[in-house]
Amino acid sequence: MKVSIVVPTYNEAENIKKLIPLLDSVLKDYNHEIIIVDDNSPDGTAEVAKKLTEKYPVKVIVREKKLGLASAILEGIKSARAELVVVMDADLQHPPEYVLELLKNSNGYDIVIASRYVKGGEIEGWSIFRKVISKGASLLAKIMLPKIRKIKDPESGFFLVRRSKILAIADKINPTGFKFLLEVLCVGDFKVKEIPYTFRPREHGKSKFNFKEVINYIKLLLRLSDYRVIKFGIVGATGIVVNEGLLYILVLLGCPLYIASLVAIESSILSNFILNDLWTFKDRKEGSFISRCLKYHGAVALGAVVNFITLLALVSLGVHYLIANLIGISLGFVVNYIGSEVVVWSRWGRNF
Repeated sequence: MKVSIVVPTYNEAENIKKLIPLLDSVLKDYNHEIIIVDDNSPDGTAEVAKKLTEKYPVKVIVREKKLGLASAILEGIKSARAELVVVMDADLQHPPEYVLELLKNSNGYDIVIASRYVKGGEIEGWSIFRKVISKGASLLAKIMLPKIRKIKDPESGFFLVRRSKILAIADKINPTGFKFLLEVLCVGDFKVKEIPYTFRPREHGKSKFNFKEVINYIKLLLRLSDYRVIKFGIVGATGIVVNEGLLYILVLLGCPLYIASLVAIESSILSNFILNDLWTFKDRKEGSFISRCLKYHGAVALGAVVNFITLLALVSLGVHYLIANLIGISLGFVVNYIGSEVVVWSRWGRNF
């Protein structure tokens, strides 16, 4: 078996009628199989696919209920007979003919991603709002998951994987929602290539994207990040108490605002570093305590500058100094988190 095509489905009866013949035609020169993993679609998707097994090399797996796209993909990969497995949607937004491009680019790579966001990639038919949501989701993932920051489209649903590589990490995968590739990239070590493609408008049926999937996506990011953002936020909250409290005390004692602010910022930086080193990034300690502390100061320097400038600027506009300081702290949070991940407790970039 040269290639297995895994197609997870839910209410795709109309699309599957077109997709299977198209895939079979595209892969006429390859020994192939098409695996339909259906979550018991009420529109009869599985029945349509089963009828097509009489003419095409199709295998149909029907699950008892809707268990999610990612888990369907994993089940399809486990049942595949080929080492090269292409995963794609049934809605014809992923061009069937492009499977050949994935196969042509597979030599020497564990994963080949059909990417909407590398040079030459496009998205047809999406509103500005949907594009912003997609870009925002990708940006959020890259902030929280440093391992995938070099990947342009880690949320792609159209990709090729080597089955043996996925099976080797299968016990580490806990697929939820519809972002299987994202989890795989975070859990395993792979040689990855991205190639551009044009994401097409859906022909039939409705998109599965909804608010529940947004919540599942956020839960996935939190789990994959070992909840570091939440931990970093809790530590940051204690830093706010240190910063605001010390600033208040020093100003109350008559210390000039700019001196009191600098002392309060430095004190909160030190307390945040110690707590993050002991808790948030306790599994990523490299080098001495002093070297990490110095790196942390460098990493959060921009956030501290933002904090300081915002405080003075807002106070000059008449904002109360404690409120102005809180706004400054908030603006520096994201910058500080990225700096901490990349500079101080970094273990990313070595896999790609």
